[in-house]
Parts: sequence; C-alpha cells; structure tokens
Amino acid sequence: MNVRLLAYTPNADAICAAAGRSCYSERPSADLLGMRNPEEALGKIVGMGHHSVVEHAVFTFSVDGVSRALTHQLVRHRIASYSQQSQRYVSLKDPTYVVPETIRADPSSLELYEEMMRKIWDAYGKLAETIPAEDARYVLPNGCTTNITMTMNARELFHFFSLRCCERAQWEIRELAERMLALCMEVSPVIFKDAGPPCMRGPCPEGKLSCGRPRRANKA
Repeated sequence: MNVRLLAYTPNADAICAAAGRSCYSERPSADLLGMRNPEEALGKIVGMGHHSVVEHAVFTFSVDGVSRALTHQLVRHRIASYSQQSQRYVSLKDPTYVVPETIRADPSSLELYEEMMRKIWDAYGKLAETIPAEDARYVLPNGCTTNITMTMNARELFHFFSLRCCERAQWEIRELAERMLALCMEVSPVIFKDAGPPCMRGPCPEGKLSCGRPRRANKA
C-alpha cells in the first residue's frame, strides 16, 4: 500500500481559525488571518461543535496497491471526490492482488489462494482475447489491486478517521486511515489534534462490540 498526500490547503489551521473568528467579528476572515494564537481560537471554535469551519481545508491523496475490497468501502464516504483506475481501459494481464496476513500466515491457505488467483487471471487473459475487457473483468476478484485519487475536506476526514481508525474497522482500510491521518497531522496538527477513533475522545460507541482497548488509555 502506498499513500501520498498530493495537495492540501496551505496554512489550513490559520485559515480555518480566521473563518471561525469571522463568524463572531465585524471584520472579514482576510483581516483576521494574521491574528495571533490561531490554534487556540480554532480549538475553542471546534470544541463548541462548530465543525463547519474546517470544511475550508481540503486534502488530496494518491493511493495505490490496495484492493477493490478496500475501495468498495472507501467510496461509501460520499462527501468526497474519487478518481479510480478503470478496469475497462487498463489491461490487467499481470496478476496483482492483495494477500491478507491471515492467509499469508497459513501455508495451506496461501497455496489455495494463489492457485485460485492464477486460475482467475488465466481465465481473464483468455476471455480478454475474444471479448471486451469491460466484460472480461467480471471474473476479477475483490483482492485485485487498484489505484485511486481521493479528495476530502477536513470535516469529512475527521469523520472518516473516527470510523476507520477504530479497531473494529476492516484491517486494510484501517491501515489506510492511519497512514492518511499521519500525513494530515504533519501539515495540520491543530485541525487533526483529536482525530482518530472515538475512544480517544470519550466512551466507545460500539457497546458490547467494543474491542476493549481504548486508545485514550494508551495515549495517556
């Protein structure tokens, strides 16, 4: 899995702080941008529940080496923009797929998995010789690798991290979320100060399904 931050709103913490301050000021955000302590102001505004101000910060990621199983989950986050590799126009003659660690750790499971993948790609290659690739692709598995470009604003990212950094999230998308959060923290540490699973900020919402390992305790 490769996760790269392609672009982001420069000086996002200060811009969002100025936007928030402008809601309570006679002055526009342009005049408030240079004020001191934007971190304190933004923390206070977001702490009051005014999360709309961080929608002014936008982040674009390049992701590759992930499975279609992951991207099927990813695109359910609808307040975002996605551009994904097409299986209609890109030839997938070489077998490239994600192998879960549970399969990799068991030799018999790994042998069965890789044998099935070879059969699938053999069938795909033969079908692609006689029918359009857009139809041949129907035999390809969820484990088939893909690449995707995604853009989210900070508010949606915060929501994404709350759901997908949780221990109960599926392992592959959890790894993606944790890598994305690390990149966001490097460029906007104030906005994403408390980002992550809900147990970092309070009680676990999963109830009886909780993993029992709150991140808040680990953080302390």
